[in-house]
Amino acid sequence: MSDAAFRDATRPNGEAGGRVRVWDPLVRIFHWALVATFVIAWFTADEVQPVHEVAGYTVAGLVALRLIWGIVGGRYARFTQFLRGPAQTLSYLGDMLRGKERRYLGHNPAGALMIVALLISLSGTAFTGWLMAEPTRLAMLPALPQIVTPALADEEGEYGEGAEGGGNEALEELHEVLANLVLLLVALHVAGVVLASFRHRENLARSMLTGDKRAPGPGDIA
Repeated sequence: MSDAAFRDATRPNGEAGGRVRVWDPLVRIFHWALVATFVIAWFTADEVQPVHEVAGYTVAGLVALRLIWGIVGGRYARFTQFLRGPAQTLSYLGDMLRGKERRYLGHNPAGALMIVALLISLSGTAFTGWLMAEPTRLAMLPALPQIVTPALADEEGEYGEGAEGGGNEALEELHEVLANLVLLLVALHVAGVVLASFRHRENLARSMLTGDKRAPGPGDIA
């Protein structure tokens, strides 16, 4: 959207229809594709392993695409547009608790924090899953055995044949913990979307489908 079109859309009288394009097609495709692939990965874990692995690799690819798009993408897709410092984020969270948070046309500071947390946890989940797919890949991480081997010693204090299996078990546990963390973050994200939709009287889920949101009014942050 050009600057002139943006100014037209944000006029108080709403001559341009009172809607502005915020989410570009790639952001929307990424969002819903990530939802679908994570659901598939979750429900196929330990059940249909080939499908689970394909879904996991797809998640990894989507995360990588979003990281790139966060650098070279459109205005509201860029990390530099919505990432805030700790002070501003904490201030926004405090305003949320008091019911006085301002409306952001793009991601608000709480949403930005959630995006970072999800991208990190999804990356960790995909990476540990990739390591589990081939046992020899564990040897690519020389620091990992130093973390897990103290718990793998046998009764004589020696590291036996079970060390490699124990390392895989520790990796599997870490993979499950990260997956559960993602699920928790998703639940918090959905709750935040519902709260923001209610507070600001707009359907944020629908805006992620259409790409459009209500034009910013007085006090909103565009």
